[in-house]
This record gives sequence, structure tokens and C-alpha cells, in this order.
Amino acid sequence: MTDKHLTNVSFKSLNLEPALLQGIEDSGFFYCTPIQAGTLPIVLAGRDVAGQAQTGTGKTAAFLVAAYHHMLVKNAGSVSSSKQPKALMLAPTRELAIQIHKDAVNIGRHLPFKLGLAYGGTGYDSQRKEIEEGIDILIGTPGRIIDYFKQHVFNLKEIQVMVLDEADRMFDLGFIKDIRYLLHRMPNPENRVSMLFSATLSYRVQELAYEHMNNPEKVEIEPEQVTAEQIIESVYYPAKEEKIPLLLGILKTLPDHRAVIFVNTKRVGERVDAYLQGNGYKVALLSGDVPQNKRTRLLKEFTDGSLSLMVATDVAARGLHIPAVSHVINFDIPQQAEDYVHRIGRTARAGAKGEAISFACDEYVFTVPEIEEYIGHKIPMQSITADLLVKPAPPVKIERKPHSPKRGQSGGRGQPSGRAHHRKSH
Repeated sequence: MTDKHLTNVSFKSLNLEPALLQGIEDSGFFYCTPIQAGTLPIVLAGRDVAGQAQTGTGKTAAFLVAAYHHMLVKNAGSVSSSKQPKALMLAPTRELAIQIHKDAVNIGRHLPFKLGLAYGGTGYDSQRKEIEEGIDILIGTPGRIIDYFKQHVFNLKEIQVMVLDEADRMFDLGFIKDIRYLLHRMPNPENRVSMLFSATLSYRVQELAYEHMNNPEKVEIEPEQVTAEQIIESVYYPAKEEKIPLLLGILKTLPDHRAVIFVNTKRVGERVDAYLQGNGYKVALLSGDVPQNKRTRLLKEFTDGSLSLMVATDVAARGLHIPAVSHVINFDIPQQAEDYVHRIGRTARAGAKGEAISFACDEYVFTVPEIEEYIGHKIPMQSITADLLVKPAPPVKIERKPHSPKRGQSGGRGQPSGRAHHRKSH
């Protein structure tokens, strides 16, 4: 094998249903990644699994392949006349739910199953209608799914497969009560196949797994290596007023780039966006209160390359598969070590190389030691030379319209806000 991120285990060797294997190969997948090779044989044998792997290592395809195969075998390759979902896949953010749905459509293109998608912020009536008409697999965020469930749009009595993705993030966003509510209304763990995936299998995640799953087998892929080895990391220590000049200077050294610039708050994101536009860069700003249709359009433009820069809060840090991101720039160092790993995981996906550059100003520098302890190595320090500090042209003026989002929309259930997440200390 020439690709270090793949194993010698082929999908063909797993005795998958032919129509499913065809969809996998049509999607360009022939050999398993380590998390797929580790988890698929377990789930295909009908046992539960709790998997830990770095972001971008193929977790989504792992649970989709397992779910599809289980449903094909269980239902003898046909679709039940019942309109109720047979599989429920829960994600912490709407972006991740949309990505899972997209991958499910690709892998399941030759299969008879109907998919439903439910997430907050948009499409309330259209999503509800789709689910009412009958689906086999329901993918979505906890808040919107519980909303429809309580209105009896669907029930969970026929669930054969349960997937909980980014379980650690579910805790961070306060969704665990919602998750438990749904799990208690499904068939007992021994009467369904359950899969839990998480970047970290912390004590609280494992406790959730063993409480609501049928003795899941734990699969950990290189837990000691928290960041992908293909990512070149570096950190600068600028004064606060040097951050914009330093950002412009670094961007000048990157002629061919597709970069995500992470900030901790929406307000700083708007400032960075305004300066970049004022200095001739075409840029997208992605934060928690960007309307869903605009968010989808911006992500498409960034993915297809018509935009090469995206300024984002942590709403974009997880679950988005954007190919060929060459650079991640932490304009603000994140305040949680785990968030550093998830942010820089936007680059160097599926074996590609990438670069992660961080600015540790006096406001956020205190988290650098915590991050270095978490990732198990020092982040190489870079010097700020005079030629790296570019005098910026004035920022563009952005007209701000007064905005008061409705409850349950931006920043509400199912979507984190544009502000950086803070855990409460007890």
C-alpha cells in the first residue's frame, strides 16, 4: 500500500451486500482506513462498538457502511412498508448532520432506503413533511429530532441501528439529556446495533456507552498521537495589535492556499473579515448566526475553490469535510486543548499534508502549555520578522442590521453560537 492512511483490508474482503459494495467503490473507496478496519468487522458481526479516532479518518463511512449492511441483512434486502425509521444517526451540529447525509446518499446510491434529515435553523416544514412521508434512516441534531418526536411525526419503536457521532462534543454542547431521552425510547440495547464515535473516549463518554449500549467493544486508533503527523505546526507570539499585520504578512507568503482562519468570537471574526476584504482578499465569514442558506452557499464556494479564505468560529471546527484545505490559522488560540486538535484537523485530511499556524497573543497565550500537554509535544515557535508585519489598508465598513434571532434558531438548540465555548468550572 502506498497510502499511509489506508490499511490492507479491502471493502471487498468484508463480504458486504453487492449493492452496498458497488456504492462504496463508486464513491472511490476500495481499502479501509484504520478506524474502518477496526470497527467494521465488529459491527458486521452484530456487536456494538465505541470508536475513537482523529477527525478526518473515515469514521462517517465506517458507521454508514455498517448501518446499511445491517439493515440490508435484517430486512432481507427490501424496504419495510412501515414509515418509521430503522436507523437514527445523531450529530452535534447541523453542518455535521448535512455532511453525514451527503455521504449516506453517495454510499447508498444503489440501495432502496429513504433518508431523512432534521436540523435546526431552517426548513422546519419541509423536513417534517419528508419524515412524515416515511423514511428508513433519520439523520440530524438532537433538538430538532426531539421536537418532531414529541409531535408524533415519527416514533423510535423500530430502530435497528443507533449511531452517536462526536459524542464528546454532545457533552460540550449540553445535549446529553436529549440523547438519553431518545435512547430510552428506542428498543433495548440488545435488540439493536449501536455505534458511538468520539475524538476522545473520556470517562463520561464511556459511561454513556456502557449505560445505553450492549457491552460495546472499544476501538482506539492511535490515541497517543493526537494530531495527524502530516500537519506542520507552528506558533507565533504577537502583541494584540500585531495580529492583523502578521496575518496579512503570512497570507502574502502563501500564494496557493485554501485556508481556514479560526477566531474565538463572532466580533473578532467580523473584524478580521473586514480587514481581509479591505486588503483585497475575497473571504467568507462563518459563525453561528449566519442563516443556513447563506452558510450552505459559502461552504460550497469554499469547497469548489471560488473562495480561498474562510474566517470561522468553532461552529466550523468539527465534522466538516472540506477537501484540500492547505492551512489552518488560529488567529486566536482556542481556550480548550481539544478544540485546537479539532481545528487543525480541518487540514491534512485523509493522508494529505497541511500546515497549522497559531497566534498566541497575551489574551490567550495561557492555553498554550495546556494544548502542548494534551497533544504530547511542543509547538515549534517562529520569530516575527519585520517583513512579516504588513501595514494594513483600512477595513471595509460593514453595515450591521439589528438582529434578534428567534428562539431555537441561531445560537440555539442544535447549533453552537458564534462565541467560543466555555466550560463551567466547578
